[in-house]
Amino acid sequence: MVRNVAVVVMDGVAAFELGVLCEVFGTDRTADGFPGYRFDVCSPDGGPVRAQNGFTLMPAADLGPLDDADLVAVPAHKDGATVPPSVLDALRRADARGAQLLSVCSGAFVLGEAGLLDDRECTTHWRYADELQARYPRAKVACNHLYVHDGNLLTSAGTAAGIDACLHLVRQEHGSEIATKLARRMVVPPHRDGGQAQYIEAPIARTPDAPTLEPLLSWLVGNLDRTITVDDLAARAHMAPRTFARRFRAETGTTPHDWLTGQRVLLARRLLEETELAVEQVAGKSGFGDAATLRHHFSRRVGATPHAYRSTFRK
Repeated sequence: MVRNVAVVVMDGVAAFELGVLCEVFGTDRTADGFPGYRFDVCSPDGGPVRAQNGFTLMPAADLGPLDDADLVAVPAHKDGATVPPSVLDALRRADARGAQLLSVCSGAFVLGEAGLLDDRECTTHWRYADELQARYPRAKVACNHLYVHDGNLLTSAGTAAGIDACLHLVRQEHGSEIATKLARRMVVPPHRDGGQAQYIEAPIARTPDAPTLEPLLSWLVGNLDRTITVDDLAARAHMAPRTFARRFRAETGTTPHDWLTGQRVLLARRLLEETELAVEQVAGKSGFGDAATLRHHFSRRVGATPHAYRSTFRK
């Protein structure tokens, strides 16, 4: 369980990405029923650091809190910034004892410098993905993801994707109800679908007869219990199936099947947390049809069986 959070800052730290971590983990909302964390912003020597934006930060700690933190986070830093050996050693120690590691945007390069991306799936801002792969060839860079969670390593894409990654971690630790409540408090979506492809310049051009798939996506979310095929969706969007599949990926960054499965897993999580429905009933209402299919997709995406998940998060 994440209770102690340590954030590493060095010269060239990006203010927004640091702010995301402060907002999610460093703001005390325990009076409103949210979990509380011990939160430390740490510099290599406990001294001030210069942010990219031209102002100076005065951290409250040196690297000491990293040695017992449950979560060690690295916000984005200026490209090419020198990472002190003491920071790399502290990150390696945290990884060795199983602490959660989280990077936001180009913070992944700091983890890569410590050798912590080797043979692991990870991501960063789409503009830097090729460079990350070239610099750390053993890393498995997934450039079309908003965030990637591989074991104790959680890496996010650029800027606001750090919010998605943090909410994902909150959801893993405390359940969908807390994550959704926190997202509402922050006035952000509790879960964004698709990958970075929807933000890369020049996706497939939209046509006048189909300017956006948003109405279809909204309909899908309200009809997850139905049996739905790509051909059905293409017909509803008045497109040929292949054209529809290409446009869907261009707009959401993923396939119709993957997007739909993700939405159904989210609905199943809410039903497991908030209702007393049997797993078979949850499978039906979330569109999986039967408990075996639900278990298969749920376990792959959540890392736990429906029964285990309910025993952890059901009030």
